[in-house]
Amino acid sequence: METYLRMADLPYQNYFGGKLSAQGKMPWIEYNHEKVSGTEFIIDFLEEKLGVNLNKNLGPHERAISRAVTKMVEEHFYWTLAYCQWVDNLNETRKMLSLSGGGPFSNLLRWVVCHITKGIVKREMHGHGIGRFSEEEIYMLMEKDMRSLAGLLGDKKYIMGPKLSTLDATVFGHLAQAMWTLPGTRPERLIKGELINLAMYCERIRRKFWPEWHYDDDNTIYESEESCEDSKTHTPLLDFSSYSRTETFEDEGAENSFSRTPDTDFTGHSLFDSDVDLDDYTDHEQCK
Repeated sequence: METYLRMADLPYQNYFGGKLSAQGKMPWIEYNHEKVSGTEFIIDFLEEKLGVNLNKNLGPHERAISRAVTKMVEEHFYWTLAYCQWVDNLNETRKMLSLSGGGPFSNLLRWVVCHITKGIVKREMHGHGIGRFSEEEIYMLMEKDMRSLAGLLGDKKYIMGPKLSTLDATVFGHLAQAMWTLPGTRPERLIKGELINLAMYCERIRRKFWPEWHYDDDNTIYESEESCEDSKTHTPLLDFSSYSRTETFEDEGAENSFSRTPDTDFTGHSLFDSDVDLDDYTDHEQCK
């Protein structure tokens, strides 16, 4: 939801009170004292109220594909990620939560909350049906979804082509978990290894729409699945309590001097940057 708001250039303020919507769900928003819950209904509401539309470049066939993929991600891939995060790797998740500063929770309370969440996730997955499969079968389903996304993306900048759509906010919001919150797990090894186009896609969106989200080393090196078995580094959970494009992108149009690094093209632009024209890069390389 946050990535969608950034893509649509809509300022917002986060509140981390833990309060659920009237339907007992997250996310939910309040706009001019009107509350709306559920990502799909929130997007419909914002399109009607504010006239934003990230799908204006999609035709009827592309819109149908976009909705089908959205539901695969939200109603299927989501649960396999939840299993990996809250059931199979609960201790690693608890460690990552402690890096956010602890918030209002003590270590003991955080341990209790994590284990309660594990029970809730297992119960919900059982009701959904996907939780009735074995661990290996759940990961097999996850891999099929990730391979489908990688195949659909191909070498395009965005899922549906050269321009952003609402689907990119959905896909990024889920793949980002595999990229940055599940260290050493099967989905992380897959996305940073065999399905490298998904990793570069995530990096493009992160750098374009989350400019304050920095790493100590932004020249990320992706390893093969076999070589990162022992690599379990944690990324601190930063406080993104508010966002305004005016504040964070004020220098976007300024000229910059680029240094050539392993992930930059001949102009100095990062190959992760969604604005880089890979065709121009290929033509330049052929002329050398």
